[in-house]
Amino acid sequence: MLDANICYQAILTHDSRFDGVFFIAVKTTKIYCRPICRVRAAHFKNCSFYPSAAAAEVAGYRPCLKCRPELAPGYSSMEATSRLANQAMQMIEEGALSEGSVEDLAEEFGVTSRHLRRVIKSEFGVSPIELAQTQKLLLAKRLLTDTDLRVTDIAFASGFSSLRRFNALFKGRYRMVPSQFRRTRVAARDTDYVNCDLSFRPPFDWRTLLDFLNQRLLLGVESVQEETYSRTVSIVGFQGTVSVSPISGKDMLQAKIGISLLPVLVPVLSRLRKLFDLNAEPTLISKRLGKLSVKNPGLRVPGAFDTFEVGIRAILGQQISVKAATTLAGRFAEKFGIRVETEISGLTHLMPDAERIAKTDAKKIASLGMPIGRAETILNFSKAVAEGKLDLRPDGNFEAQLAELMKIKGIGKWTAEYIAMRGLNWPDAFPHTDLGIRKALGEDNPRKVLEKAESWRPWRSYATMHLWKSLEE
Repeated sequence: MLDANICYQAILTHDSRFDGVFFIAVKTTKIYCRPICRVRAAHFKNCSFYPSAAAAEVAGYRPCLKCRPELAPGYSSMEATSRLANQAMQMIEEGALSEGSVEDLAEEFGVTSRHLRRVIKSEFGVSPIELAQTQKLLLAKRLLTDTDLRVTDIAFASGFSSLRRFNALFKGRYRMVPSQFRRTRVAARDTDYVNCDLSFRPPFDWRTLLDFLNQRLLLGVESVQEETYSRTVSIVGFQGTVSVSPISGKDMLQAKIGISLLPVLVPVLSRLRKLFDLNAEPTLISKRLGKLSVKNPGLRVPGAFDTFEVGIRAILGQQISVKAATTLAGRFAEKFGIRVETEISGLTHLMPDAERIAKTDAKKIASLGMPIGRAETILNFSKAVAEGKLDLRPDGNFEAQLAELMKIKGIGKWTAEYIAMRGLNWPDAFPHTDLGIRKALGEDNPRKVLEKAESWRPWRSYATMHLWKSLEE
C-alpha cells in the first residue's frame, strides 16, 4: 500500500529513489508523472498515487510529455510483495501476452487464471491485459518520440498484431492517433538502427560493471571499446547487433539496436535491462548491506543477455582463472557459433544455442582444452535446456531451478549459485564456497561464511559483488 505523505514528499524533492516505484496523477490536468518530474508539484489534495503506469492510465490519466513515464526504471526482483506477480510482470514485459492468453500464462506458473488476475491486480492495480497494453503503448510512445521509424513499424515493434488495433488503443488512451502525436517530428525514414534510452536509479557504477563484463567476454560475441559494450544477438531467427553506452549527465544508458532486430525489440530491451541490472534500487540495497556498500554504493550485479550463455561461461570457468576461462569461452564461440559479418570491430559470431551444442559430442568440446568431464557437463547442460527439462527463465522459481541445475553431473553449489545470480536475476544468490568471497571475509569455513552473510539477505548477490570489489582495493 502506497503512503500518500511519503509519496508527496518524494515528488517535492524529485527523489530518484522512488523513480518507477510509484507514479503521481494530477486530478486537475489528468496527467500522470514520475516522482522526478521537474514540473511544479500540484497541491496535495489534487494528487493521486498509483503503483504502476498502467494503473494511472486505466484510471484515465495521460503520461507527462516532460518526465516521460515510459522511461522510468522497472521493478527489481525483490520489490514486488508477491513473487508470482513479479514473475508474471517479467514475462508480460517480454511479450508473453502478445501471442498467448492469460490462461496460457497462468498455466506456466501452475495456477488458475483467476488467481493470476487477482495477484496482478493486487500488486499493480490493473489486470494482466491492461498491464500488457500499457507496456506496449508506452514503448510505442517512446519510439514515436525518439525515432524516425514509420508508424507501422512502431506498431509491430511494440507488440501489436495490427495497425488498426494500435491506432484504436492509442487514440483511446491518449486522445490522438499516433501520426498526430509525432506531427512535430521530421518525416519517417529508413534507418540502419534505432536508439532507445534505458533509465536507472542512481548511483550507478558503469565503469565497474563494464570492467567485469570485459574480463569475462565471449570473444567474437561480445566486445568492449572504451565506454561501450556491444554484442551480437539472435532471437527466434532475427539477428543483429546492439551497442550500449552511458549518456553523459543523465541517469540513462543509450542502446543502439540494429534495425534487423526491430521485430524482437521488446525482448531485446528487456534483456538489456537484466544484463545491466537497471531495475535495481541501490539505496534500498545499501541500507541492508550497511558498511559493506559504503565505498561503492553504485555497484550492480552483472546479469545475462542470455541465461544459457552465462551457464556455459560458468561451467567453462570451473577451477580455472577468469583469464583462462575467457580464452576458453572465445574458442567455444568460434568453434560452435555461427559466423556473421558486422560493422562492429570484434563481433564475428553468434553464440551457439542449446540445441546446437546438444547435437555435438563431448570429445569435440574437450578438444578446446578442457577435461572430458567438464565437456560432458556442458553437453548434459545443453541437452537439459534443449529438451525443456531445465527452466532457465529469469525471475522463475529459483529454489526449483537451483535443484534442477545441481542434478546435472558436474554442476555444484558454486556454479548453480553463480548462474542464479547472473542468469536468473536472483538477488539473494550467494556462492559462499567461492575463494574470493572467503578471502574477502577472512573466513575459510563455508558454514561461517553463510552465517556472516545472513544479515545481507535478501541482497546477497550484491554483497558478493562488493566482496569481490574489495579484493581490488
